[in-house]
Amino acid sequence: MPDSVLPLTVAEWIDAWRGGASVHGLLGGHVARVRATTPAAAWILAPEPRALAARLDALAAEAAAAGDRTRLLEQRPLFGVPFAVKDNIDVAGWPTTAACPAFAYTPAKDATVVRRLLDAGAVLLGKTNLDQFATGLVGTRSPFGAPACTFDAAHVSGGSSSGSAVATARGDVAFALGTDTAGSGRVPAGFNNVVGLKPTPGRVPTTGVVPACRSLDCVSVFALTVDDAAAVLAAIEGPDDEDHYACFARLDAGYDAAWSEALERARSLGARIVEIDFEPLHEIARLLYEGPWVAERLHAAREVLERDPKAMDPIVAAIIARGTRYDAAETFAAQYALQHGRVLAQRIWQAADALLVPTAPRHPTFAEVAADPVGANAALGAYTNFVNLLGWAALALPSGFTEAGLPFGVTLIGRGGSDAALARWGRAWQQRSALPLGATGRAWTPLPPAAARVPASAPVLRIAVVGAHLSGLPLNGQLVERGATLEATARTSAAYRLYELPGAQPPKPGLVRAAEGGAPIEVEIWRLPASEVGSFVALIPPPLGIGSIELDDGSRVHGFLCESSALAGARDITEHGGWRAWLACR
Repeated sequence: MPDSVLPLTVAEWIDAWRGGASVHGLLGGHVARVRATTPAAAWILAPEPRALAARLDALAAEAAAAGDRTRLLEQRPLFGVPFAVKDNIDVAGWPTTAACPAFAYTPAKDATVVRRLLDAGAVLLGKTNLDQFATGLVGTRSPFGAPACTFDAAHVSGGSSSGSAVATARGDVAFALGTDTAGSGRVPAGFNNVVGLKPTPGRVPTTGVVPACRSLDCVSVFALTVDDAAAVLAAIEGPDDEDHYACFARLDAGYDAAWSEALERARSLGARIVEIDFEPLHEIARLLYEGPWVAERLHAAREVLERDPKAMDPIVAAIIARGTRYDAAETFAAQYALQHGRVLAQRIWQAADALLVPTAPRHPTFAEVAADPVGANAALGAYTNFVNLLGWAALALPSGFTEAGLPFGVTLIGRGGSDAALARWGRAWQQRSALPLGATGRAWTPLPPAAARVPASAPVLRIAVVGAHLSGLPLNGQLVERGATLEATARTSAAYRLYELPGAQPPKPGLVRAAEGGAPIEVEIWRLPASEVGSFVALIPPPLGIGSIELDDGSRVHGFLCESSALAGARDITEHGGWRAWLACR
């Protein structure tokens, strides 16, 4: 089978199995090719055909016994899909090194995420390289070697999940797990033209993961498409009884133009771009390495640091040793500073539904990292370090290439729990971008929406707002503070009239269904968490209420309507087509 038709994405692997492909023929040949062509530095435990033989035999027997492979794939949604995990994630019977041989141990149990993927039918090929103890964003701090960017060997791969990003970009695996505390699952995604999904902290269990900062760590997903990353998140998310925690550089040369292109793409998808003051987020980011959270790294690696400090990368050892500087009082002071920062950061969501940032401000070469290992690394966390401290979700997306041919990535950041919404928007972004998959040269083919598995999302009520609750108007904060997100701007059917209600403070309109002579009226559709509906409706004063509104496409949503008895003395403003247009002409 020629490389051009071999499976790359999760969807392509599933299609191959559904079509009756031979388990041994397809997976066995894939593993042999990976071993023959993959740079050794990407892997700590490389794919081994003989070690996988029993697993392939079991898969082949399962496929034969199932008869109906479609039903099998419903039960095992990742059946036969090859993946890898970063070597700070436990796999039963395989050494976990965290890129420090002196630290190595062999666990008896799989990490929860690994067990869930295996139960879903996925095939684990091996373990990938990382910056030692997941401490770094460059990918150069490992005794197992330094993986390079898949597009230019003079540039770093990014870290700390270096091997997982490289293996995914090359098509060695359909997806790979990394970890992300300060950007380790996003920066290498941006440097290798792949998707990097960092879930809301606590959404994915970290049981069986060597902690960096346990209270902040996230298991992340590298994939070639947003659909694939979302499908993997759907398989690994959910509670786990053992997990109790369910100076910044300017943009690099060449990134300015790529960033401008990214903003234009966002606008083409319907986004309204609003600039914000980033300094509150930068202040929170500084707490991660200039505050007591570094002591959490010390807690994880202290035994090796005290017993055999020379066994550790000297830069990693120096960073982790800083944890001894902090006492309990300083820790509480930092917690207070973080809480104050959270209050300031929360105000961002009054002006924005999501943040769009460059994944990293620059892409250093190996020579630049060698010349300034700490400074070059620190610069890469400009747009990543604050996210986990705030409990937010993020999705790193391929965005384009610089004039030098290097990948440029952007990251979409949302409030905690917004993972499903980020995946929906990221899918539209990837479809509009039409970039090749990783470093494989293959074009992306979108899945039909009905075929895409997505992360779970909390129940929401889609609600149409027509007046003071519109974006940027006085009562919009009532939606924002309840975690509502803007879905779209829409219009009603031509069966409504709009009035300015007399004496209302703040000024409000009344939308009324007309027996005749109506017109389309502009509205915004917001997704309000179902758990917040009661408190929101309690704020609505008469004569307004929530009813069923017909949109111009024939669908219906809940939304604001007005009692017709309140229209005495009201001004008919239907001809303006919406409240915002009326305010502009007033």
